[in-house]
Amino acid sequence: MSLLEALVLGIIQGITEFLPISSTAHLRIVPALLGWEDPGAAYTAIIQLGTTAAVIAYFGQDIARVVGAFFAALGRKQPLGSADARLGWAVIVGTVPVVILGLAFRKHIEHQLRSLYVIAWAAIGLALLLAIAERAARHRRSIGEVGLVDGIAVGCAQAVALIPGASRSGMTLTGGLIMGFTREAAARFSFLLSIPATTAAGLYELRHVFEEAKAVGGLSPLPLVVGTLAAFVFGWLSIAGLLRFLQNRTTFVFILYRVVLGVGLLLLLQTGRLAP
Repeated sequence: MSLLEALVLGIIQGITEFLPISSTAHLRIVPALLGWEDPGAAYTAIIQLGTTAAVIAYFGQDIARVVGAFFAALGRKQPLGSADARLGWAVIVGTVPVVILGLAFRKHIEHQLRSLYVIAWAAIGLALLLAIAERAARHRRSIGEVGLVDGIAVGCAQAVALIPGASRSGMTLTGGLIMGFTREAAARFSFLLSIPATTAAGLYELRHVFEEAKAVGGLSPLPLVVGTLAAFVFGWLSIAGLLRFLQNRTTFVFILYRVVLGVGLLLLLQTGRLAP
């Protein structure tokens, strides 16, 4: 992989990871359109560490407050005794589904499910689900009202996003809206919920990359570094932009974009301009 490819893919990862349009889909589609090799699920997972770092940097004070409240509540033997402690528990229980299903279906996720046909149909189908959530949602609950049931529900939605094209942020935003949260609160919970899963996935894949590099006799880490740094910078900008956007706007533009993307991708596949 050239440094230009790494930079472009890192920028794409940073911009699309937090928008409900699927970073995995774009990291699969853009190389295919440009005639580049598929960067693979491992590279995708590793540069996600850059966007994970962006979440931690952006929400650093919130994370510190939640972690402090979590352990303080445990010390008082009242684990659910405060809103921040409950938010911490919600992130923990919400991470369980994606870990279990991610390990169980890892080979399918890395190979069969990376088909552009799967990505196209997932982009369309789950855009329609987001549209239904937008239509039915109450948009009343705040981030301070997150509880264990919300963590489980949104965590299950996050697990669905293991399907390339589904969009982790899109599915968790959908889950949050279904549970009655405002768009901004749903997005904030989505960002916090992403931290354990994406960190674990990135570190897991990084280990495998080093193992494979040893097998072929060398490693060029520079493209990974460039891609990860680009993902961090543009991920931070994407978080700030999306939160401002959702304060007084709906997700309609993203729904429309996903449908157009999916339909366009199907047309390119059917006409033979792209290989699945």
